[in-house]
Parts: sequence; structure tokens; C-alpha cells
Amino acid sequence: MKRGKEKQEKAGPWFDMYLRARESVVLNFNPFMAFNPDPNAEYNDQLTRATNMTVSALRFLKTLRAGYLEPEVFHLNPAKSDTEMFKKLIRFVPSSLSWYGAYMVNAYPLDMSQYFRLFNSTRLPKFNRDELFTDEKAKHLLVLRNGNFYVFNVIDGDGNIVKPSEIQAHLKYILSDSSPAPAFPLSYLTSENRDVWAVLRQKLLDNGNEEALHKVDSAVFCLCLDDFPIKDLEHLSHVMLHGDGTNRWYDKSFNLIITKDGTSAIHFEHSWGDGVAVVRFQNEVFKDSTQAPAVSPQSQPAAVDSSQAVQKLDFNLNDALKTGIAKAKEQFDAAVKSLTLDSIQFEKGGKELLKQKKVSPDAVAQLSFQMAFLRQNGQTVATYESCSTAAFKHGRTETIRPASIYTKKCSDAFLREPSKYSIEDLQRMIMECSKYHSQLTKEAAMGQGFDRHLFTLRYLAMSKGMPLPDFYQDQAYAQLNHNILSTSTLTSPAVQFGGFAPVVPNGFGVGYAVHDNWVGCNVSAYPARNVKEFLQCVHQSLEDIFCVLEGKHISK
Repeated sequence: MKRGKEKQEKAGPWFDMYLRARESVVLNFNPFMAFNPDPNAEYNDQLTRATNMTVSALRFLKTLRAGYLEPEVFHLNPAKSDTEMFKKLIRFVPSSLSWYGAYMVNAYPLDMSQYFRLFNSTRLPKFNRDELFTDEKAKHLLVLRNGNFYVFNVIDGDGNIVKPSEIQAHLKYILSDSSPAPAFPLSYLTSENRDVWAVLRQKLLDNGNEEALHKVDSAVFCLCLDDFPIKDLEHLSHVMLHGDGTNRWYDKSFNLIITKDGTSAIHFEHSWGDGVAVVRFQNEVFKDSTQAPAVSPQSQPAAVDSSQAVQKLDFNLNDALKTGIAKAKEQFDAAVKSLTLDSIQFEKGGKELLKQKKVSPDAVAQLSFQMAFLRQNGQTVATYESCSTAAFKHGRTETIRPASIYTKKCSDAFLREPSKYSIEDLQRMIMECSKYHSQLTKEAAMGQGFDRHLFTLRYLAMSKGMPLPDFYQDQAYAQLNHNILSTSTLTSPAVQFGGFAPVVPNGFGVGYAVHDNWVGCNVSAYPARNVKEFLQCVHQSLEDIFCVLEGKHISK
């Protein structure tokens, strides 16, 4: 049987870092980003939204593969380049020269080499190093419900999207299937240690499951239909970041999760790509599914025989596999039980006010985390903020280091001796933080950070069997890379918020977004840290910063 191909990875060391990691992808690597609800309330019906989002995802796939998806542009000087006049002008320049035109005004079309992995892709567990698998010929969707696996074609023989009313009929059929959950849900295996999973996957293949596994691996994407509504934001975070382990395929490039009340999110595997590609996909899917929905709540599903079109996948499990699944479940339950997730919405201001005051919204958010940690723990710590380097060919990420002498000075002034400083002094300190943070962000985006250079030099030394320079053995280097505050932001009209687990046992995972008039912050931690208290400190810090920016004294 002919199998799909594994395309050669260009950014070797970075792929290696992910694919050689043996820890579970759940909590250690995979993040989630939750969609906003459909503004038209009745379209949040689970069947309607699942149909519309599936069709919109397929429209995106068609546009991408036809070469019509325009690259996003990173504007370092938006006043000159982010204009209709410049866009028109650049259209008339031959493509071989247009890049130079963009470069002249500091505009960088973003690399799109990650995008092909969005669809028909899966991370396969292998001993020592996993592989990324893509089969662009496959035409079927994988649907998980109640731990059961279903597949049906969503692209026809001519490469066209199957009629939305047929997709709706098949999804309705799956939603009405009363099959009980399997006694040994296979999905747990994708949450295992990668070497353990590699051994168990081989056992699955040896036990006659090759055809079914190939259907899972090659599917266009994985649609997860959950049988319950979302109670609150904390529940939403737990459901989308890890779920209960039965109704996800964590190795798939992404899972599109839709709960009973239509709450939706993308949960994605991180080795193949970053948030930039996923958010672009989410933006397009959200816009298309809400502005040009394929079906309405009143639409009738097509009169087709779904029992023939939809195939339910069955897996042959022997005792060794059943034991493996039971053990994976035990470990999964213990891991997710230890994780706390909570969020706040600060509603006393956002991007609009900060722009008026000429300070960077991202710098203010990061300053609030520094202040919050100092307020809670009496010290500042190594902080990581991811920054996309997609302005470069095959670019992935660089690190912004938000903890600086400026944030320390400002945090100390606000928390330890605010009465010693005038409002103007405090405002000036915020401005200094903003200016320095903006400089760091531009440097990171333009490949001028130090983290990836040091990472690659270390990788090269190890791959050539050279002794590591003393620098890498230094305590300061170890401390710098023990990121207690790991942070990431992606603001988008489609995304409500996102989240991920901490990267170290005594750390916080901070997903945040600065919207026009409010700031959202979603934080995770293990028992070593108190999330609720930290979020209260973030809220207080934002309140103090906004007070000072508006020329008011900090209320104590």
C-alpha cells in the first residue's frame, strides 16, 4: 500500500528539538486557541457550527493549495507600507522584484512554508526521534465522538469540496450514533511518552490495525465533537488544552474541537509549526464561517445514506495494548489533575488607551507580569516571550526577554516606594520599559535575538561530538533557560483566548491578549505555584499602570 511522504525538514535543529523530545506532547508542547462564538447566536448549534467550520476549513485548504493565499506582511513601518497605495503599487512590480520593494519600506512578507503541514498531517511516534507525516492525496475527515473514530470523504474524486448538506448529514449521523465509549480508548496512547507510544504503535500495526491507523494519520484534519456544554472559562481551558484523553488525537497537526453548545477551539501539535500559521487559519475560518456560512440552522441535511458513506474505525487490541492504554490513562489523569488553570479579564482599558498614551500594549502587559511576580514572590525571574521570525525563509521563533533593568526599576518603584516618585516619574519609567521592549521585539523578529544562536551553536557542538564550551555549563545560562514565566500572545478577531501549560514544574504558563478595551490573561501552573493569587496580582498591576498613565495616584 502506497503511503504519504515525509517532506525533508529545512530547519533541522529546531525540528530535532521537538521531534527528539520524549515527553508527552500533552501539557509539554501542545497549546490551544479558543474561537470567539459565532456572533449570530443560533449558528452556535453544534451541528451547524461543525458543518460550517469544516466547510470553511476546506475552502482554506483549497485556496492554500491553489496558491491563492496571500502571505501576511510584517510591517516595521506601517505608516509607509500598510497602505492601499503601497499594496496597489507592489502588485504592478514583477514578483522577482516585489520583495525588494517591500524591503525598502521595511515590510516583510511572512514565510508560509509551515502551512502545508496544517492538513493531512500527523506526528508519528518513532524510537528516539518522531517523524512528521503528510499525505496530501487523502480526501477524508477524521471525526472523534465519545472516543469512537469515524471517517468520511469531504473532497470528491475531482478535488471539489463535498456538498455542505452532505457533510451536515454525515455529521448528524455521527452525532446520533448511540455506540458506547470504547472500554479502552485508543486516544490515550497519543498522550504517552514518545518511546512507549512508538513501541505500542508497532504492536498496533502488528495486530492488524495498519489500514485504520493510516486513515487516522492521513485524514485532512481531526474534528472532535464533545457531548457536553462549557460551564465557564476555567472549564473551557481544561477541555481545550487536554480534555479527558478519550476524544482527541493529540498527534494530529490540529484538532478542531466543538462542544455541545458550539464552543470551538483549535488544539495543535507544535513540532510542525507555530501560532502564526494556526491563527491565520483560525482568522480565515472564523471570518468565512460567520460571514459566508455554508448551512444555516434551518438547512436540511442531504437525503444521503450516511451509514454507507461514514466508516466507523475498529481497532484490534490484544492484552498488551489494553494494558498500555490503561497505563497511559492512569498517567494522563494524574498529569492533568495536578494542573491549575484560571483567567482574568481586565476591563478598565486596553490597546486604544495605551496607543493614545504612546506606549506599547505588549510592553504594558509584560510589565504587569513582572510587577505581579514581584508582588507575589518578592523577586523577579527569567521570563520568556515567543516572537515569530516568519519574516525569514523557514523562520520559526526567537525569544524576547521581557525582564530587564527597566522593568525591575519600574516594578520596584511601583511596589516598594511609590510615594517617593511623582506621577511623571512613574510615567517616564513606563515609557522607558515600553521603548526598550519595542526595541527587543523588533530585534527578535529580525533575527537579532541571542537565544536561537546559542541554541544552534550548542546543537552543532553536540552533533559533532565537540565538548560544550564552559559558557553552557555556567549557572547563569541554566537559570536563564529555566523560564518560570513563559508567555505568549496572539491577538486576533477570531480568538477569544489561548493557553498552554508551564514549561518548568515551578513555573507559570501565561497566554494573554491586549484587546481594544480590555486585557485577557489565561494562566496555568502546577501545585508549586498559586494561579489565583498571581492573577489577582496581575489585575492589581494593570490597575496601577493604567492609573498612572491617566495621571492618577495609585489607590492603595
